[in-house]
Amino acid sequence: MHFGSDNTSGAAPEIIEALAKAAGGYSASYGSDEITKRVEARLAEIFECELSAFLVATGTAANSLALSTYVPPHRAVLCHEESHIHVDECGAPEFFTHGAKLVPVGGEAGRITRAALEEALTFWTSGGVHRQQPALLSLTQQSEAGTLYSLDELRSLSALAHEKDMAVHMDGARFANALAALGCTPAEMSWKAGVDVLCFGATKNGALGVEAVIFFDPEKARDFARLRKRGGQLFSKGRFLAAQMEAYLEDGLWLRLARQANEMAALLAAGFQEKGIALAYPAEGNEVFAFLSKEQQRALFKAGVQFAPWDIAGESRPLARFVASFSTEKADVEAVLRLL
Repeated sequence: MHFGSDNTSGAAPEIIEALAKAAGGYSASYGSDEITKRVEARLAEIFECELSAFLVATGTAANSLALSTYVPPHRAVLCHEESHIHVDECGAPEFFTHGAKLVPVGGEAGRITRAALEEALTFWTSGGVHRQQPALLSLTQQSEAGTLYSLDELRSLSALAHEKDMAVHMDGARFANALAALGCTPAEMSWKAGVDVLCFGATKNGALGVEAVIFFDPEKARDFARLRKRGGQLFSKGRFLAAQMEAYLEDGLWLRLARQANEMAALLAAGFQEKGIALAYPAEGNEVFAFLSKEQQRALFKAGVQFAPWDIAGESRPLARFVASFSTEKADVEAVLRLL
């Protein structure tokens, strides 16, 4: 019963098969292979636009290199106070931007509100030469709290950022989960909503390790190939990243995997609530944050259930995070609820 993270799940069989197939014979190196070219073309089809896409192995690399494209050292990034780039990437965004400031912005349930963004912009765009001016707004979809921005919220926040001559970045480590939940198109949840650069995740949703940095204005990606090389993310045998991504996108596999994870999380959330267990946030994707007592948590751990004890600023009640993955089965959910 593994609910600790969608990083703990294995890889989808279709992706393993694609890797095995790519392992035979010879192929051009450093992303010049035919599989990589097909992936780039497929992403353009899926997002319904001309774009530039670059494959890397980790979400941290994707986010940090994407930010470094838009943000010089003397500028700032506005992001949610609980965002991954601010809390969980060990200074990598600051390192790759050579010192650009990350400015945390508030908002309940992991989402930046327009009011909070307006307040942050009022402060940080004043101060003249004494204050780092915002160059980019980073949004996480789905958020670190497992919640989702609506399309209207994305459009509103992006429009405000663009009014201030800022770019918009989306951390899409769980982009597939968000898309499956909202039921919209990839284009509607990205460039049509004002996103300039998207870090499109696959690792948490069935791949071994591959993410795509997608620029919706190819001109902005002019120097990214060299940034990726300097950042140690240009793989000599790039076809093994591309083979994962190609299989991930084939016949809608990425969305089927995400729907499975979302459905299992929804089932778990409903079961908690039926038992009178409150949730900290709406379970809108594949994460569930439940107020379980210390005794309940100890009992679940003892029975072999894997999950993560969690903390929320200002909240004294014990909390636990459960994350469903593409390989979570209904029997796993039922077992947890039965133990409770």
